[in-house]
Amino acid sequence: MENIKQTESRVAVISVIVENPDAVAQINDILHSASDCIIGRMGIPYRQKNISIISVVIDAELNVISAVSGRLGRLDGVTVKTAYSKK
Repeated sequence: MENIKQTESRVAVISVIVENPDAVAQINDILHSASDCIIGRMGIPYRQKNISIISVVIDAELNVISAVSGRLGRLDGVTVKTAYSKK
C-alpha cells in the first residue's frame, strides 16, 4: 500500500480593512465559501474613519488560507494581511 501524505492544516489570522462599503457583500461571500474552516470572526465598524476592520481566525491548509486571503485582497478598497501560526 502506498503512503499518502496528508497536508497539515495551520491556524492563521486574516486581518481585513474595508474602506469600500460596496465590497462587504463580496467579502461575506468569500468568507462563507470557507466557513467550514473558520474558527471565528470579529468585525469592528470604525465610524470616525468610515472603515471597518475584520479579523478572521481560520484553521485550514496553506493553499486554502492563501486563496481566501488572495480573493479578499483583490477586492477594490480592501486591504488584507495574514499571520500564520508555526504549528
